[in-house]
Amino acid sequence: MKKSVLLLASAFAATSTVAIATPDLKALEAAAKKEGEVNSVGMPDSWANWKDTWRDLNVKFSLKHMDTDMSSAQEIAKFAAEGENATADIGDVGFAFGPIAVKKGVTQPYKPSTWNQIPDWAKDADGHWMLGYTGTIAFIINNNLVNADQQPKSWADLKTGSYKISIGDVGAASQANNAVLAAAYATGGDEKNLDPALELFGTIAKQGRLALNDVSLANLEKGEVEVGIMWDFNALNYADKIDRSRFTVVIPSDGSVISGYTTIINKFAKHPNAAKFAREYILSDEGQINLARGYARPIRAEHITLPADVQAKLLSNAQYKNARPVQDHKAWEKTAKKLPRKWQSMVLIHNN
Repeated sequence: MKKSVLLLASAFAATSTVAIATPDLKALEAAAKKEGEVNSVGMPDSWANWKDTWRDLNVKFSLKHMDTDMSSAQEIAKFAAEGENATADIGDVGFAFGPIAVKKGVTQPYKPSTWNQIPDWAKDADGHWMLGYTGTIAFIINNNLVNADQQPKSWADLKTGSYKISIGDVGAASQANNAVLAAAYATGGDEKNLDPALELFGTIAKQGRLALNDVSLANLEKGEVEVGIMWDFNALNYADKIDRSRFTVVIPSDGSVISGYTTIINKFAKHPNAAKFAREYILSDEGQINLARGYARPIRAEHITLPADVQAKLLSNAQYKNARPVQDHKAWEKTAKKLPRKWQSMVLIHNN
């Protein structure tokens, strides 16, 4: 059996032991059932196995659900634009976007009963956001389109290949932004300095090898992605959905980033109790195992036991030896805001 990346839990900070008031789960469940539905953004069935969580909330608690998929930036913009005319109750955004949502004034706090088992680095002190799961940036390679001797194992390898590279919507999508940060770690940059990574992608663009298509399930299935850069949980999930033998998934050996995603509850949610109850379930043992079935590392990994079949789906722990979490979150937040302009001026300008 392959070792689970969930063993990386020991690399993170200790969990908080600050006492919190235990939420009245029975009352919350009753209020959620009365509302009868929860509408999400950026939490589609195919991402991190959200489908099992929405199924559970429907079957066990009679909560109907609808999702509209969009990027982290789009989710926050939607919450802000709709205000009291909200059509979404809860969203899932990249780590860097949690504090941005709070500053925009579009979130409301809720600390789940498992709050003390969430590491301090992974949550807002007031409960406006908290990571539900983490992921690591990986390469997904189409074995039918890229010869075995050409397949990249590192960021350095990307410069010498003949294949095209798909990264997604840099500047808007958290997955794409973190791909740039991961490349920066491997090329001498950090949260404050993405220039080495942007120079790498600029070189690839000059070679005419930067593809502008998204690394989506549909594009992978149609054979329109030769080498894609994405979260490991998405890459493994998509490969299994299509045909695992068609793809190779690797963590770049010269460095990568471990980050994560957090739920945000809309300040103006029409179904606030259902949204809070959804967060409660996501951070329960059952919800965390659902995420792991989608190849994502649960934030409460140290406190739950994963079924053997779930552990067997994941990459070997050895692949993650040069992957690390964000060190300076405030710096990364500032840098991420500047990334769209710099991506345009240092990378896209060379794309023909």
